Amino acid sequence: MAKRTVKDLDVAGKRVIVRCDFNVPRKDGKITNDNRIIQALPTIKYLIENNAKIILMSHLGKVKTEEDKAKNDLRCVADRLSELVDTKVTFVPVTRGAELEEAVAALNDGEIVVMQNTRYEKGESKNDEELAKYWASLGDLFVEDAFGSVHRAHASTAGIPSILPNALGFLVEKEVKMLGAAVDTPERPFVAIIGGAKVSDKIAVVDNLLKKADKVLIGGGMAYTFLKAMGYNVGKSLVEEDKLELAKEYLAKAEGKLVLPVDHVCADAFAEDAKTVVADNENIPADYMGLDIGPKSVALYKEALAGAKTVVWNGPMGVFEMKPFANGTLEVCTAISELPGATTVIGGGDSAAAAIQLGFAEKFSHISTGGGASLEYMEGKELPGIAVIAEK
Repeated sequence: MAKRTVKDLDVAGKRVIVRCDFNVPRKDGKITNDNRIIQALPTIKYLIENNAKIILMSHLGKVKTEEDKAKNDLRCVADRLSELVDTKVTFVPVTRGAELEEAVAALNDGEIVVMQNTRYEKGESKNDEELAKYWASLGDLFVEDAFGSVHRAHASTAGIPSILPNALGFLVEKEVKMLGAAVDTPERPFVAIIGGAKVSDKIAVVDNLLKKADKVLIGGGMAYTFLKAMGYNVGKSLVEEDKLELAKEYLAKAEGKLVLPVDHVCADAFAEDAKTVVADNENIPADYMGLDIGPKSVALYKEALAGAKTVVWNGPMGVFEMKPFANGTLEVCTAISELPGATTVIGGGDSAAAAIQLGFAEKFSHISTGGGASLEYMEGKELPGIAVIAEK
């Protein structure tokens, strides 16, 4: 069933709590990439235009010590947001108490209060009932717009909406629509590309996608566990020895759907200036490690992608951050972006970073804003922050 969205709520004059994902990267206290703030603007601007009294909540970084609190103060986000919206933005440097309550009570229609980092509260990650009730008491309605956090059952993501009338914001609505269309009701042929370092991080994704996709292409470090399970000598490449039997199981039940690299860019060290050689599966040197897929694998993957109508990609093909090992990811990125009439979705994380870094941000149907959440969605798991939202 479709979930209720912010447009289904009567927000005029109401205090609307919006859970955003303002977990932005910073250096020396300055925001280095404000994309997560930009992504939240459609929902925030809709609420401004429709005369809501807006209370924004978000986490920022990991907070375990007092020093962490100082490093992860949300004021920098409030300052940046105030430059992006045409309304009053008030930052409240606390997560509870009179100062917060008075700021909320003083809100006029269309104005914003940004509350301090939710992780300043120890009860946040435990979905503490008392904390959720307190935060819920500040608002009349709740809007879930932090896709990067909906896989966590925290007080601000699952606790508050279990108390207040609720809906999805535009960002989460788009994520659910695009990921759902790609993974659950794909137009075929459906090709999934799974990369990244470890099989253990992605095994549940591979398992779920093998049931749904027509082909599953494997790249990145995780490929070497599969190749070793097939009997190849993979040199010093990354291998999870404790996952070899599991890899054998998946190879057996994949029924030809699983596509693995056939050659590799190998290096004698994990370094940009390392000596490199291109080697087939049978010829990986014993003292080298595979750090990218090779040209034959690129051609094989392009062939597998030809004619695809739905593509989901999660995880790079190699160590794309180092130029000598970025070509596989670049070529796969290019091939996906050029598919005519296809729905192409990147499931957040490193593959999203790679697509953006390589200049492909505008060439995909959708780039997810939540690595962990999109991964769990692709595993077929229920996301607590979405499950709690009312249906239409």
